[in-house]
Amino acid sequence: MRSLVLVCFSLALSSMSIAAQQAGWQPAPGHTQIPIWPNGAPGARPVTAPEVDTTTPQDKLIAGKAIARIGNVANPTITLYPPKNAAVPAPAVVVFPGGAYRILAIDLEGTEVCDWLNSAGIACVLLKYRVPDTGPYPKSSAALQDAQRALGLVRQHATDWGIDPGKVGVLGFSAGAHLAAALSTHYEKRLYDHVDAADLLSCRPDFAVIVYPGYLALAEKGMIPNPDIQPTVQTPPTFIVQTEDDPVHVENATTYFLALKNAKVPAELHIYAEGGHGYGLRRTELPVTAWPDSVIAWLHTIHVLPPRS
Repeated sequence: MRSLVLVCFSLALSSMSIAAQQAGWQPAPGHTQIPIWPNGAPGARPVTAPEVDTTTPQDKLIAGKAIARIGNVANPTITLYPPKNAAVPAPAVVVFPGGAYRILAIDLEGTEVCDWLNSAGIACVLLKYRVPDTGPYPKSSAALQDAQRALGLVRQHATDWGIDPGKVGVLGFSAGAHLAAALSTHYEKRLYDHVDAADLLSCRPDFAVIVYPGYLALAEKGMIPNPDIQPTVQTPPTFIVQTEDDPVHVENATTYFLALKNAKVPAELHIYAEGGHGYGLRRTELPVTAWPDSVIAWLHTIHVLPPRS
């Protein structure tokens, strides 16, 4: 009898584990994930394993807290975080977490960012894009397809969601920052076949925030600008932040800033002395962690937010 109980208990645990893996990441109660591809994502799927949280106890802590790392994302989604007591229609930001196109730092560079944006009266749409091996473009177009599709969906549902379709920006971290820059320069033509009316709407961001980017300068070629990211005068106004000691190389920020200026795109660059990489917006004693305040000031400057009295 005792053996039977143990077997049943083990089977129950296994079932719970399988169910958790199948469910993958879920937002907090009150928020619903919306699949962005009604008939499945386009192209070959590089992911065959279940979506899973890859966080381990040995992972580095940021500001004393762990990071939720989501891997094996085959079914991309958007999750709406509407601001409370904000003017309607509100500006919106689509957030792209980083993770080297291998995982998504879904809390540090996702849900926590949405909470901050909401506190400033900005709607947030969190994109859980496909990983791994889904970028950088053009090595793979999967993540950029997801980003293009997400922007169209936000504008399609702008009225229902209380969003101003003319004030829809993007904010990305690390690989997600590269994705934001890629979308800022690859919005004229969809990289997938038309799905529905959302794909008839512009996927050009109205503004972009680029936080400790990667892949914008080519280390193997002496930190030259990435030739696949070519700003034009139509590239949206851009805010960039990075630290000089970032192991991913500060040239990712400086080369992109200069490319924007050469294309006559309004841009603001903040370079801090210390901070490394992957700090999100968790506050520490380092000045770089005050970058969110500078972003809000910039959004007032470019009239995404109303002028300060």
